[in-house]
Amino acid sequence: MKRKPRMLNLILVFVFLFGTLGVLPIPNTLAQTTTVLINEVDADTLGTDVAEFVELYDGGVGNTALDGLVLVFFNGNGDISYAAYDLDGFSTDENGYFLVGNIGVIPEPSIIISTSSLQNGQDAVALYAGDAVDFTSGTPVTTTNLIDALVYDTNDDDDPGLLVLLNAGQLQVNEGGGGDSTLHSNQRCPNGSGGLRNTDTYIQFVPTPGNENCVSNISDPVVNEFSASTDGDDVEYVEIFGDPETDYSAYTVLEIEGDSTAPGVIDEVIEVGTTDVNGLYLASLINGNLENGSISLLLVKDFTGAFSDDLDTNDDGVLDVEPWAELVDSVAVNDGGIGDYTYGTTELYGNYDGVSTLPPGGASRFPDGFDTDAVTDWIRNDFDLAGIPGFAGTITEGEAYNTPGDPNEIYTPPAEVCGDPYTPIYTIQGSGLETTLSGEAHSTEGVVVGDYQDTTRYGFFIQDLSGDSDASTSDGIFIYEPYGSDIIDVNVGDHVRISGTVSEYSGMTQISASQSWLCATGVTLPEPSELSLPVADALGFEKLEGMLVTIPQNLVIAEYFNFDRYGEIVLSTERYMTFTALHEPDFDAYQASIEEYFLNKITLDDGLTVQNPDPAIHPNGQEFTLDNLFRGGDLVANVTGVMDYAFSLYRIQPTQGADYTPMNDRPLAPDLVEGDLKVASFNVLNYFTTIDTGDWICGPSGDMECRGADTADELTRQRDKILAAMVEIDADVFGLMEIENDRLGASTSDYAVADLVAGLNDIAGAGVYDYIPTGAIGTDAIKQAIIYKPANVTPIGTFKALTSAYDTGFDDTKNRPTLAQVFEDPLTGEDFIVAVNHLKSKGSACVGDPDLGDGAGNCNLTRLAAAEVMVDWLADPAIFPDVDNVLIIGDLNSYDKEDPIDAIKLGSDDLVGTGDDYVDLIHQVLGEEAYGYVFDGHIGYLDYALTNKKMQSAVVDVAIWHINADEPDLIDYDMTFKQDAQDALYAPDAYRSSDHDPVIVSLSFVEGPTFDLYLPIIFSP
Repeated sequence: MKRKPRMLNLILVFVFLFGTLGVLPIPNTLAQTTTVLINEVDADTLGTDVAEFVELYDGGVGNTALDGLVLVFFNGNGDISYAAYDLDGFSTDENGYFLVGNIGVIPEPSIIISTSSLQNGQDAVALYAGDAVDFTSGTPVTTTNLIDALVYDTNDDDDPGLLVLLNAGQLQVNEGGGGDSTLHSNQRCPNGSGGLRNTDTYIQFVPTPGNENCVSNISDPVVNEFSASTDGDDVEYVEIFGDPETDYSAYTVLEIEGDSTAPGVIDEVIEVGTTDVNGLYLASLINGNLENGSISLLLVKDFTGAFSDDLDTNDDGVLDVEPWAELVDSVAVNDGGIGDYTYGTTELYGNYDGVSTLPPGGASRFPDGFDTDAVTDWIRNDFDLAGIPGFAGTITEGEAYNTPGDPNEIYTPPAEVCGDPYTPIYTIQGSGLETTLSGEAHSTEGVVVGDYQDTTRYGFFIQDLSGDSDASTSDGIFIYEPYGSDIIDVNVGDHVRISGTVSEYSGMTQISASQSWLCATGVTLPEPSELSLPVADALGFEKLEGMLVTIPQNLVIAEYFNFDRYGEIVLSTERYMTFTALHEPDFDAYQASIEEYFLNKITLDDGLTVQNPDPAIHPNGQEFTLDNLFRGGDLVANVTGVMDYAFSLYRIQPTQGADYTPMNDRPLAPDLVEGDLKVASFNVLNYFTTIDTGDWICGPSGDMECRGADTADELTRQRDKILAAMVEIDADVFGLMEIENDRLGASTSDYAVADLVAGLNDIAGAGVYDYIPTGAIGTDAIKQAIIYKPANVTPIGTFKALTSAYDTGFDDTKNRPTLAQVFEDPLTGEDFIVAVNHLKSKGSACVGDPDLGDGAGNCNLTRLAAAEVMVDWLADPAIFPDVDNVLIIGDLNSYDKEDPIDAIKLGSDDLVGTGDDYVDLIHQVLGEEAYGYVFDGHIGYLDYALTNKKMQSAVVDVAIWHINADEPDLIDYDMTFKQDAQDALYAPDAYRSSDHDPVIVSLSFVEGPTFDLYLPIIFSP
C-alpha cells in the first residue's frame, strides 16, 4: 500500500536519523526572507523519467523575483555542467515555490525541460547569481557566485569533485536512501530548513512539487514494532505508531495464520487504542497469543469480522474475504515452511537483512513510522530480549533493541580502540583478483607506506605490520577517504586503525574509511617485496597490490604517451616490436602477444591523478627538465614504491627515485651515407597555419575541425621545430604528410606549404626551396605536399593525384589522395617519380572493415585496396609515360608484415619475383627491428621508402632519424593544458617536432664506376 506520513512523523524521523549520528537538528522557524534556496530535487522517477523536477523556495514570502539567477545542472562524469537555465523574468508563486521540470510534473513547471534530461548518477544542481551563458555545456564546477547546491546520487559513491559545491562537512544525498529512488525525491525536511549549501536536513519522501515537503493529509497509523518469538518464554507485543495522543479505536491488528495447516485463519484480534505523546500505542500480549511460525499482521480499518474467520477459503495464499473497509499496513514473517503463505506487502524471512539465516522473532521500524513497504524498513529485534528489563541479551550490529512502548532503537557498537580485534589486510585481500568481502564493513590495522591524501588520489596505502607469510595474499590495501569524512591526517610510518566498507573500485581493492585511529608514529616500514618481470599471470601483480615493492632488474622505458598528462611511464623487460612488424596478422598469436606484454610491463606513476602535473618527475626521482631528460629505450632499475592498480593498469607509485641509465642518446644528425640526391618522408603532425580557435572552418568544405596550433605562440613553436628538422635533413625533395589542406574561401592556395618554404628559405637562402602547387587535394582537412630544391631537381610536368575517380578501390574519403610528381635529376637526365602517401589510419573503424583482432587493426582491407590501386596507377603509362623509376614514400599506416605492404611489394602484376616488384628499403637496409613510431609501448614503422626494381640500383642508403618517436611529447610545441613550468620545457630544435621519425633516402643516378661503390654496401643480389 502507499502511504504518506504526517509532518510530525517526518520530524521524528529526522530527529532519530540525526540523533544516531550525534547531530541534532536545530529548529528552524523559517522566518520570512527573500533568500531563495533549492528545496526539493527529483532526478529518478518511474518509467522514462517524465516527472523530474527541481523546486526552489523563498521561505514562503511568495512572488519573489528570480532575476539575475541561473539554475545549473552538473554531471559527475567529469564534474562539468550539462545544462543551465536563466531565471530572468520568473518569480516564485504566491506560496514561494518555483518549479523547473518535465512535462509530467504536476503542477506544470514554469520552465519545461526534456524527458530524462536531469541526470541521476553522481550529479548536482546549483543555483548561482549569473546567466546561462556563464555555464555553457562542459563548464567545470565552480563556487564563484554560488548561492545554493544539492549534490545527489542514486546509490552511487560520493563524488569529491562535486562536493566542493557544499559547505565543509556536508554530505552527498542519496535519492535511494529511503529504499526506492524512483518513488522518492530529496527534500529539505522540515520545509526550507538546513540553510544554503547544507544537506543535513534532506531526506527521501514521496515527491511534493510546488507544495510543502514531507507533509501528508493522510493520518493512518502503522505497525511499528512486534515481538512474537523470543528466547525462553515468549515476550509478545504489537506496537502501533501514529499521531500523538490520537484515538485509533477504528483500527484493528489481525494475526493471520500462515502455516499450511490452516492458512488465512484469524488467530488473534488486537484492538488499537489511543497513542501516547510519542505517537505510540502498545498492545501487550501473553505468551502464546502470537504464533511462532509464519504469520501476517494486518492493520485494518473498520474491522467487521471475528476471531477464527477463514479469510483464505481455498487455501491458495490469496485472501478471498476482506472484512474491513481498508487495509492500511501489514508486515509478515515467513519461517520457510513448505506450503506456508503470508498476506500483505512486506515479508520478513530468514536472512532478509543479512544478519541471520533464521526468520526474525520480532522487528522494529527504524526510524519510528518509516514506511516504504520494503524489508529495509525493518530491523530484526534481538532474539535474546536485549532492551527488556532484566535481560542482558546478545544484541549485535544490525539488530534492534526490544522497546515496547518506547521509541525504537538500533544497536550501535561501542567505540573501537587500537588493538581491538580486526580483520587483517591479507584476509580482506584474499588470494584472488578481487576481494570476497566487497560490501562488508570491516576494521583493520597497518602502517602507512604511501600517503596521497593531499592529492586527488584522496587516500593512502597501509600494509600489515607483520603479514601472513603467504605469498598468494597481499598484505597491503588502499584506504579511500570520502570527501567530508573526518579521517586523520596520516604520514608514512604511522600505525593506524581503519574502519569502513570494503569494495572493488575499478579493479582495486580498497576500504572506504568511515573512522580512523592513530595508534603509533615512526613505525619502521616493512622491507619492500621483490618483484621480477615477467610475472606468470595477473595474480603475480595482484598478490602485491597495496604493498611496498621493488624491482631490481633493468627495465626499458617503453611508453611515455601519458607522461605529459598524467606523469606515467611504461617500463618493460625489453623494447617490444609491434606484432605485425615481425609477423603476418594472426588472431591467436596476436592475442598471445598482448598477454605476454601485459605480464612483462609495469607503469611507473607519479602518485597523482591531476593532469599535467607540476613538476613532472623523471624516473630518477628528480624534476624532469631539458637538462634531465629521458628517451625511449633508456633503462631504469631498482624501481621502488607501492603497487597500485588504476585505469586497468598495474602501476608503481614511487617512494624513491630509480637508478636511471641512458642507453639511447639523441642522434645529432641522420646516420646516412650521402649520395647525389636526398628524398625525405616527414609526417609534420598537423601543421596548420589556420589557428585552431574551436571553429570548424577548415578543409575544402569549410566545415571541418582545424588541427595543430591553438595559438600564435604554439604555431611559432611548432614551425621552429619542423624547420629545424628539415634544415638538418637538407633533402632535395620532401614529401610531407599531415599538412593543412586548403580551406574553403582561403585567399591563397597552398598557404601552409608556402609558409614552410618561406621559413626554409629564410634559413637556407632565397630561392633554395620551392613547392609543387596543388591547391586543395581530396576532402580531408590535411593533405600531402612536396617541397624541393629547384637547383638540384627539376619537376617534369604537373603533379598527379590518385583519387576514387581513377579507381573506386582507392577510397579517398578514407585515404588521403596519393600525391605524385615526376622529377628529373639534372646530373644524369634520369626521371623518377616521388609518390607521397597517407593511407587510412587504424584509429577509427571502417564500415564492413573492422578490427579482426589479428594485429592489423581497423580498416586493413581499405588500406589494402588503396595500395593495390596505387601501384597499378604508378605503372599506368597513360598517367606516367616513359618513367621507369618509382619511389613510394609516406605514412602507409601499416606495419611491414601487413597486407598493404605485401601488396605494394608484389607490384601491379600481383606476382612475386617479377620485374615490377617493389623493395622495402627500410627492411632491407635497417632490418627487422627498424622503427620510427611508438604505439602502446611497441615500436615499428609506418613511414616508408619503397622503390621499384629499376630505381633500386640508384639507392645509396636509407635512414630513420630518431628525433621524435623516442622523445616524450611533454617537450613538443603544444601548450594545451600545460602549466607555465611545462610550457618552458621547450627548445626550437628538431626533437619531438612530430610523433613520427622522418625517413631519408640518398640516391645517385650516376652511371659507371661510382655505381659499383654503392651497391655492395647496401644490397645483395
